[in-house]
Amino acid sequence: MQVILLERVEKLGQMGDEVKVKDGFARNYLLPQKKALRANKANREYFQTQKAQLEARNLERKSEAEKIAKKLDGQTFVLLRQAGDRGQLYGSVSPRDIADVITVGGFSVARTQVPLDKPIKEIGLTPISVVLHPEVRVKVTINVARTEDEAERQARGENVLAEQTEAEEAKVAAEELFEEGAGPKEDVESAQAE
Repeated sequence: MQVILLERVEKLGQMGDEVKVKDGFARNYLLPQKKALRANKANREYFQTQKAQLEARNLERKSEAEKIAKKLDGQTFVLLRQAGDRGQLYGSVSPRDIADVITVGGFSVARTQVPLDKPIKEIGLTPISVVLHPEVRVKVTINVARTEDEAERQARGENVLAEQTEAEEAKVAAEELFEEGAGPKEDVESAQAE
């Protein structure tokens, strides 16, 4: 299907480009989201008459997105999740979770503006790209941790999991020092008499 793009669409083209896309992509995404028009004679004429207004609206949205981007770029947001001893999350962090935590942080972001290539499934600092406008992207860091204290330590650069494994190793080493039954002996006869 031939369509005329009404805004920049990543990996497809710029505003005003006439591109060929699969029918389902046009029918299910581009047309309902008002990102494109079917490429026929009437729509081409309509686009030519509306081109100046569309470009002005696009520039206005882009300038607003750039203002927000200056404030948002480089920010770190903390997400508290339950995780196992080795840092594996019980579940995963979705774009909706990230959008919610950024919104709580004072910036209005929709989940569709947070594209994730793969879900976040372990604790740690993860850089995320947020698309505020088709032409404006910013990087934020999501700090996934089990507690606030752990999040602060991760933000300072400490490896929280390494410290935990050292503590586990110390516990195992302490248990190896003592043989089973080598602890202080209670008076077995007095214990049985009671």
